Amino acid sequence: MIVPATPENIALAARRLREGSLVAFPTETVYGLGADARNVEAVQRIFAVKGRPAQHPVIVHIEGISALPRWARDIPSGARALGAAFWPGPLTLILRRAAGVSDIVTGGQDSVGVRVPGHPVARGLLAKFAERGGDGIAAPSANRFGRISATRAEHVVEEFADEVALILDDGATRHGIESTIVDLTRDEPVILRPGAITAEQIERSLGTKLRAASSASPRASGTLDSHYSPSAVTRVMFQSDLLSALGRVNASLQIAVLAHSIAKPASFDGPWIDAPSDSNAFAHDLYANLRALDASDADEIWVEAPPEGSEWIAINDRLRRAAHRG
Repeated sequence: MIVPATPENIALAARRLREGSLVAFPTETVYGLGADARNVEAVQRIFAVKGRPAQHPVIVHIEGISALPRWARDIPSGARALGAAFWPGPLTLILRRAAGVSDIVTGGQDSVGVRVPGHPVARGLLAKFAERGGDGIAAPSANRFGRISATRAEHVVEEFADEVALILDDGATRHGIESTIVDLTRDEPVILRPGAITAEQIERSLGTKLRAASSASPRASGTLDSHYSPSAVTRVMFQSDLLSALGRVNASLQIAVLAHSIAKPASFDGPWIDAPSDSNAFAHDLYANLRALDASDADEIWVEAPPEGSEWIAINDRLRRAAHRG
């Protein structure tokens, strides 16, 4: 059931969470599918509804940096520096988990992902949840595992229909892509997933360089080779390759296109979306655009490759995973 994110409905959502139900709510990144992070059965319900593998951890949303010791141990100074700089906001920290944090939350690892969301609805929900004795909300993106993330309440309905007790609607999310994830469980910080907060911003706050992820890095949300994927085969193509392919496409193949610098050719009669050329606007619209093209029942979605600048790193990461076929 979709309801507007009024104070009364936020309080109702907090009650539903304490009862063990699932609640979807907006964050500044994407909509989250939330459960009481201390309720093992409720978190297990997230995995069941999403079709999420048990070894794939979820992120715990907390009210503020003061809550960190309840979820993490051996908290490094870098975590407090990043929290002070970017929380509330689209940054997830991977830390060594505290005693009592369930394996279902961590995917059986000795680490836990935590963040303090910046969206006023998410913050209001956490505050009301705390009033009712809640501690943290486990909330991966509100979509089937590996599929396109939800950035609007109606996307959540498309994914789950009535499997979620309540969906708080506050319109489209601000960033449109998931949080930056930084691993702080080892001596050297590692970026596991790019997001709206850039590697350069994180390095300035830490005063050190980030290292690349490796096989020794913890598993984290949204880092599989194939993720954020439409049902249709998705291809990311440079401008010249896309134009050339459009000129020789087989008439029996239904193509849908997402382009940011190419005008729709007069000879092409398939679905076409003109994406913004600004990176922030492109990210904001990305998942909604992919969903719209996927809903056209095209056989393939062709995406004009974005630029390679630093502001496009997170977008290119999502498109690379969306187009991956294992």
